[in-house]
Amino acid sequence: MIQHYDCVIAANGSFPTSPLALELLRKASVIIACDGAAGTLHQNGFVADAIIGDLDSIPASMRELYADRIHIDKDQETNDLTKAVMFARQSGERNVLIIGATGLREDHTLGNISLLADYAPLFDRIEMLTDFGLFTPIRETTTLGCKPGQQISIFSLYPEGEITTEGLRWPITNRRLTAWWQGTLNEALTDTCTIHTGKEARVIVYRLLLNGER
Repeated sequence: MIQHYDCVIAANGSFPTSPLALELLRKASVIIACDGAAGTLHQNGFVADAIIGDLDSIPASMRELYADRIHIDKDQETNDLTKAVMFARQSGERNVLIIGATGLREDHTLGNISLLADYAPLFDRIEMLTDFGLFTPIRETTTLGCKPGQQISIFSLYPEGEITTEGLRWPITNRRLTAWWQGTLNEALTDTCTIHTGKEARVIVYRLLLNGER
C-alpha cells in the first residue's frame, strides 16, 4: 500500500516505532526535521539533512552539533511543521512523508492532521504516517490502494462539496459530511477504494495499517 518517499519530514510529536515507519525513514533521500525533532532523530540513529524552525525546542547540544544545517524561521504565523513543509517545497521535493506529527498534545495532533489539506496542492504526494495508520489528503476524485477488511475513515474538513464512495462496506452517496465522525470506521471490500469529491470538498482519508505493516 505504501510506496517509497523521496523526503521524510520529522515533526516533534511521538517518534515512530513501527518497522514500516523506520524503514521508510532509512530509505528517504532527504530527512527534514522540525527543530525539536532533531534530537530525537539523533537518539534513534538518524541524521537530519536540514533542521527548520524558530529553535525554541532544540537542545543546545544539537544546535551546536548540527550548526551547518539549521535554517531559522521565526515566523509566528505558522508552526514548525508548516515551516518544514515549505522548506521541502522550496527545495523541489515532490513526494513527502510526514512522521512524528501526532501523539503527545492533542491540539497539535488535530492541527497537524488538518494542515494536510493545505499541503496537498504543493506536492505530487504528501502523506502522514503514524504507528497505526496513514493519512492521505485528496482534492479530487481519487482511487486508493487497500486490502479487503481494512478499516478506512473519511474526514471532511469543510461541510461543502458532496462525497461519493466506491469499494467500501457502507457506501456514501452524494452526501455532505457535516461532522468529522460521519465518515469514520468504514471498511474496504476490495483492493481499491474510490472517493469521488465535489469541487469544494477537502477530504482526508485515514487507512488503518494492517497487522503485517505495523
